[in-house]
Amino acid sequence: MRATILHNPRCSKSREALAILHEAGAEVTVVDYLKQPPTRDELAGWYARGGLSPRESLRRDAPDVADDDAALDLMARDPRTIERPLVETERGVRLGRPPSVIRDIL
Repeated sequence: MRATILHNPRCSKSREALAILHEAGAEVTVVDYLKQPPTRDELAGWYARGGLSPRESLRRDAPDVADDDAALDLMARDPRTIERPLVETERGVRLGRPPSVIRDIL
């Protein structure tokens, strides 16, 4: 199984999600989204495939925005506002809060 994770190595939840992926034997592509920010279109695709609202997927300390389009614009401009970890496998996309929810797509 292949998996991609938007990862921040300084985040304990992100590290926990990565450990779950490794324990499951996944071939993991790790994207340090602060160093390699995803584009607005990439984020929109991830959230659409996961049935996630971009606005609800902002970090809690991010500025308030009016709608999903504004949330995507903000995340593309400032990747620190992206809630992590965000994980995709062939079975779907999950926001790993808590990290255990990614087991649904393993």
